[in-house]
Amino acid sequence: MKIVLNGIHANLRFASAHIIPNHPSCGYIHGHSYFVDVEIIGNQSGKFNFVVDFKDVKGSARKICDKLDHRVLIPIFNHYIEFKDVDNDNLSLNSFKNKKYIEFKIKGKEYKLPKVDCVLLPLKHSSAEELSKLFTDKIANDLISKDYDIYSVSVGVNEGIGQGAFFKKVIED
Repeated sequence: MKIVLNGIHANLRFASAHIIPNHPSCGYIHGHSYFVDVEIIGNQSGKFNFVVDFKDVKGSARKICDKLDHRVLIPIFNHYIEFKDVDNDNLSLNSFKNKKYIEFKIKGKEYKLPKVDCVLLPLKHSSAEELSKLFTDKIANDLISKDYDIYSVSVGVNEGIGQGAFFKKVIED
């Protein structure tokens, strides 16, 4: 059985700014009003014979959306980004633990942003493709922890109507 949540109608949205370093047009700070679609395939089970409870899926997706909403998304593993005052050869999210500002350079352009305005992502890019993988992993892990009998989780991160990326994770026993 398949269940689907349409991000526009289910209000799974976030608005964020980002940069795709070295891209001819997306290499400048710009933003999107994203919406997130979710598709889950699994067996009906439990007291109510649900594949998953829609409230659990929405809750999981909204938690991620809320974290990203009205922030600048910064992928820490992008080789075009050189961070200031951290070991760029051994980056992790902990590298920025005690920072008040996120300071970095991209091809000679310097940026300094309050850390509270940023979300540091353990990704190479802040593209729709990479964000869809991030959402899929987090939602799948959350639903698996609730013992749903699911086969796959697919998440689409849309930068606008008709423009997005889907990633599908098959759940292995």
